[in-house]
Amino acid sequence: MKKTIFTIIMMLVAVCASAQSSARVATKKQTTTTTKSAQAKASQARKVLDKTASIVGRKGGASASFKISSAKIGSTQGTIYVKGNKFHARTPQAIVWFNGKTQWTYMKSTDEVNVSNPNEAQQMAMNPYNFINIYKQGYTLSMKADATNYNVRMVAQNKNRSVQEMYITINKKTYAPTQVKMREGQTWTTISITGFQAKDQSDAIFVFNQKDFPSAEVVDLR
Repeated sequence: MKKTIFTIIMMLVAVCASAQSSARVATKKQTTTTTKSAQAKASQARKVLDKTASIVGRKGGASASFKISSAKIGSTQGTIYVKGNKFHARTPQAIVWFNGKTQWTYMKSTDEVNVSNPNEAQQMAMNPYNFINIYKQGYTLSMKADATNYNVRMVAQNKNRSVQEMYITINKKTYAPTQVKMREGQTWTTISITGFQAKDQSDAIFVFNQKDFPSAEVVDLR
């Protein structure tokens, strides 16, 4: 009798061990499948962004119209000119020049020019195309697609990064971005983009020329 009970117990132990082993294998397979799927989506997203970057970041430059909306800065619209990591933006309230390092912001209401070295989020706030300069490093990429657009998501790998999350809507036919949504802290900013033109831009338009604004007070915030 004791021998029979012992045999039954050993059989139960073996069954439980086998079940646990099978569960571990199944979990490992599921994790591997999920990882491969995420890697595939990241690869697809990078290819789309590479194509977009080659169009938006063309050597000669480009221009477009934009509309920006944020709980922090309100709403405005204007025109932007880009060339590499440089940009020049015009809105009813301000004119901005950025030469890749220094930014000059002319406020029309005060006739004042603020000079600064903007961080990533500050650049994105005025240049919706800045994502082409940052997506290759420090962000986890994923993508979904519908009939007309690619919808790319970028999530910062470093929690201290100023732009923590972005959603970029890209037209499937033209590969031009039509909307950029970014999160800085808990604040979302949405930038809609229209009228993209691949058009050569002069380097001079990305630098503030005080001769054009002789009465403006220049305030260096660097």
